[in-house]
Amino acid sequence: MITLTTYDWVPDFAAPLMRAFRARWALEEAGLSYNVRLLSLGPDQRSPEHLSRQPFGQAPAIEDDGLVLFESGAIALHIAEKSEVLLPKTLEGRARATAWLIAALNSVEPIVQELGTIDFFHKDEAWTKERRPQVDARLRDRLGLLQNALGDKDYLEGRFTVGDLMMADVLRMLPDPALLAAFPALDAYKARCAARPAFGRAMKSQLDGFVIAA
Repeated sequence: MITLTTYDWVPDFAAPLMRAFRARWALEEAGLSYNVRLLSLGPDQRSPEHLSRQPFGQAPAIEDDGLVLFESGAIALHIAEKSEVLLPKTLEGRARATAWLIAALNSVEPIVQELGTIDFFHKDEAWTKERRPQVDARLRDRLGLLQNALGDKDYLEGRFTVGDLMMADVLRMLPDPALLAAFPALDAYKARCAARPAFGRAMKSQLDGFVIAA
């Protein structure tokens, strides 16, 4: 059985947004059972035991029949390999789904994260007055291109894949959800992904885990 390592507590605003959610969501979509190992923020992150699982002392990490794996994208892909729900059978379909997962992490998330860092941690600092409009404009451009690629499809490749799982989770990290209002097709796409039963099960599991740990 897969063991997922994640934090036992994070601040309330971060609780629904932890990257370990991506692993939980993938596991729920794939219908795989898993155990959870809880990690405390602080010294435990740099313990030799945890660094052997996650060399940067972060979360998530998983262990699966002797394989130890870190980074949410790699974990989601590994889980997706076990389920046609997340990866199509065809070589082309698998490659396209993988491309969208990487696009979510490389072409969209860094800009979303930069805007979030400004808004959550530096909004009152002088340098943000010039930098934030630049990041906002770049993000809106990228979202517009993503909406064009989605077109009138329900999902990026027409059917749900691990690429949609990752892209939708990145869109959830937008510091101002109203930003998507300018992109109605993307807004509906994010809502469509979040309405999947596996998403709901994964979110309940993540949030309940904090209650139990407390």
